[in-house]
Amino acid sequence: MKNLDWIVLISVLVFIVVYGIWKTRKASSTSFLSGKDNPWWMVGLSIMATQASAITFLSTPGQAFHDGLGFVQFYFGLPLAMVILSIFVLPRFFKMKVYTAYEYLEKRFGLPTRILTACLFLIQRGLAAGITIFAPAIILSTILGWNLLYTNLVIGITVIIYTLVGGTSAVSQTQKQQMIVIFVGMFLAFYLIVNGLPMKFGEALSLAGEMGKLEAVNFEFDLNNRYNIWSAFLGGTFLFLSYFGTDQSQVQRYLTGKSLKQARLGLLFNGLFKIPMQFFILLTGVMVFIFFQFEKTPLHFNPMTEVVLQDDAEFIEIQDQYNAAYDLKQQAITDWKINDSQEALQDIIMFEKQETQLRDDLKTVIQTKAPTIEANDKDYVFIYYILNYLPTGIVGLLIAVILSAAMSSTSSELNALATTSVVDIYKRNFAPNISDKKYLAASRWFTLFWGAVAIFFAVNASLFENLIQAVNIIGSLFYGTILGVFAIAFLFPKIGGRATMTSILIVEPIIILLYFLNEYDKIELEFLWLNPIGCLLMILVATIVQGGIGGVEKIRSRA
Repeated sequence: MKNLDWIVLISVLVFIVVYGIWKTRKASSTSFLSGKDNPWWMVGLSIMATQASAITFLSTPGQAFHDGLGFVQFYFGLPLAMVILSIFVLPRFFKMKVYTAYEYLEKRFGLPTRILTACLFLIQRGLAAGITIFAPAIILSTILGWNLLYTNLVIGITVIIYTLVGGTSAVSQTQKQQMIVIFVGMFLAFYLIVNGLPMKFGEALSLAGEMGKLEAVNFEFDLNNRYNIWSAFLGGTFLFLSYFGTDQSQVQRYLTGKSLKQARLGLLFNGLFKIPMQFFILLTGVMVFIFFQFEKTPLHFNPMTEVVLQDDAEFIEIQDQYNAAYDLKQQAITDWKINDSQEALQDIIMFEKQETQLRDDLKTVIQTKAPTIEANDKDYVFIYYILNYLPTGIVGLLIAVILSAAMSSTSSELNALATTSVVDIYKRNFAPNISDKKYLAASRWFTLFWGAVAIFFAVNASLFENLIQAVNIIGSLFYGTILGVFAIAFLFPKIGGRATMTSILIVEPIIILLYFLNEYDKIELEFLWLNPIGCLLMILVATIVQGGIGGVEKIRSRA
């Protein structure tokens, strides 16, 4: 990056942080829990900013580069989930005036169920926070050439300090500015990508379609397919119901609304605009893919690969094959552009597949000979384009987009983790008469603790294939069970706390087992299906257990 990029990057980030601190300078010492005073549009932007982490703007274009628009199906269940939550869930939370979603569970089931469900959330969100730290660490390690381990530490510590300084109020205030920066940056990036193509936008779309990158909807019912219309509307809807209805990082966003009406409008705003936003980001990734049909890319987008393996014989051989395939593809592209030849188009597709296979072959070499290098390079694609092809100044702005998104989402997650830890665990069980000063101190200690957990997991985040998938996989391991608890609470008044607790202890291990059985190819069941399975299993097991408890009680009463 050049000096102007650094000036833009630092100026944007400093402005956001200073603005948040200034806006909340008169807040009380207990402002870790924001007041209920936000209008619907701020609620909506806050919800979107919390969900739109650095992963969204770093990993999603890379996902589209490799797999096309199909990932957009993942969000098809979101509007339906927002409507259901607005009708059935929000009124209960506002009526009870709760700070966390899990306070409601104690009044319905008792303290043990509240604690266990809160712990499931803490584990899930603590792990996911590590992914949101790892994403911007990739950027800085690429730009500065830092070791990824040390970069994770720098990013994690910075976000922890940012969260400690402001709390929920500062996070809510700055998310508006962050979303403005994000939207401006992404629209500029898209315009510059399309403007840099050696063809018209319509022709680029046509080529992308021929190469299979515009298949946004898949109607085939296949449990082993991660993204099709069925997994989206069934698995995706259940995932979003749990994420927005029971995940404290989102619940505390809409609980800051001035009224129930304002919170509902904020949720519906998110449901209305999230799919177009994700489609646009994926389309940006597709345009990057088309751009790189005419520009030579590295064999592997992780810059450390060539540094470490530049003298390796297998790497050199694969690189030579890749160069040959690229040259032949350029000849086919020239023929296709001049003669509009269908045969040349098929050759382009064939050579592209050869390049993809060679990239996969190199990943195998990396895993064998350089296991410390991140082998899955999807998350490096967009940052490679930004650093090498965008003009000075715009590079700094887009890096600011990704880092500000990371600050927004990760600080929201750490704040939610601290709030849940204090309200649902510490204050409720160990210090019921805690003072405001000690309350704030406890919140800060828990922020530090969960920040350390997130950093630890960030160091090991390379275990996943793709960051945006990693976050959803982690969520799917727990969300179905958590949603099942709330579904029982709302819809099955005759099921009590003992049956619900027993069901959690039975169902959660089953869900984790199903995931690992799929990972080791023992069954065919992609992670999105874990959400409805977990929820429905919770209801089924709790119903059976409650029936058994009721039968035993009847026998005792007769005796």
